[in-house]
Amino acid sequence: MRVDLFDFDLPEERIALRPAEPRDAARLLLVHPGAPLEDRRVGDLPSLLQPGDVLVFNDTKVIPAQLKGIRRRGEAIAHVDATLHMRVGPDRWKAFVRPGKRVAEGDRIQFGHSAEACMLGALDATVVEKGEAGEVLLAFDLSGPLLDEALHAVGHIPLPPYIASRRPDDERDRKDYQTVYAREEGAVAAPTAGLHFTPDLFAALDARGIERGFVTLHVGAGTFLPVKADDTADHKMHAEIGHVPEDTAAAINAARAEGRRVVAVGTTSLRLLESAAAPDGTMTAWSGATDIFITPGYKFRVVDALMTNFHLPRSTLFMLVSAFSGLETMREAYRHAIDTGYRFYSYGDASLLFRTDK
Repeated sequence: MRVDLFDFDLPEERIALRPAEPRDAARLLLVHPGAPLEDRRVGDLPSLLQPGDVLVFNDTKVIPAQLKGIRRRGEAIAHVDATLHMRVGPDRWKAFVRPGKRVAEGDRIQFGHSAEACMLGALDATVVEKGEAGEVLLAFDLSGPLLDEALHAVGHIPLPPYIASRRPDDERDRKDYQTVYAREEGAVAAPTAGLHFTPDLFAALDARGIERGFVTLHVGAGTFLPVKADDTADHKMHAEIGHVPEDTAAAINAARAEGRRVVAVGTTSLRLLESAAAPDGTMTAWSGATDIFITPGYKFRVVDALMTNFHLPRSTLFMLVSAFSGLETMREAYRHAIDTGYRFYSYGDASLLFRTDK
């Protein structure tokens, strides 16, 4: 499909720079294909779902994956920024380096050298491989838990570009850009639909009889990369590592067998479930990498409803929601959201979408 079909104009003032307070006070746009749009609040979610529905959350935890470094070649020094996006070994990460032209295979990069970092030892890495669009493979001198500790000491929360271009990250982001149920470290971007959940909202969902399960998909920085191709068939997705535990798979299978709904919280949960499902929608425990790219025409196997934030124009995520609820439905929903002051992107408001074929 032509990528320009997924384009729209978004006023800059619609981009949220901070989350709603409390988190579940954010607005929620209810989207049933073929029915009028409804303006609600995230706190209304229990009344919008049915007892027995299964909410599936991504429990990945964001790490301080944004690094500032110095590349040295003899006397020549260059400053570079690196965003880690996928761990491939105890000491190795794939990363996007900017400016990419300043690094080459074999280069040594010193990250975060400061009084703080020296207490842990140097956080240095070697560029092992260099790929396209500034992607490199970094081999750090530290490994395992020691590398993790160093990243927490010198790294920054990798705020999305549309926020980072307007303000620096701060201590508040270390809490705000993390779900309250984050558990498995490894993401460099938050599963942002989950940012709206609070202990009070969980208690209300429990009282309503709504079940929940957890999966893990370590969101990579590739989620923010623009689609530069003119046709969706020519776009390449970056892979992300995920895991579906046995208990979540069993809960989903039981729900589907009994005619109850599966509701994905976030596009990351949906992408992982759809990657792990058998052709008939049956789930089993699953681990691996997924680069699934969902566009209109995709036949969904598992997920009946999707809670998600509002996405970038021409992005793979807007393509996904258009596949889920229909392109014209989503274009109308986004026009309504822009016209009525919804807040967009990672710290913005949410939508609850239902499938076009349900």
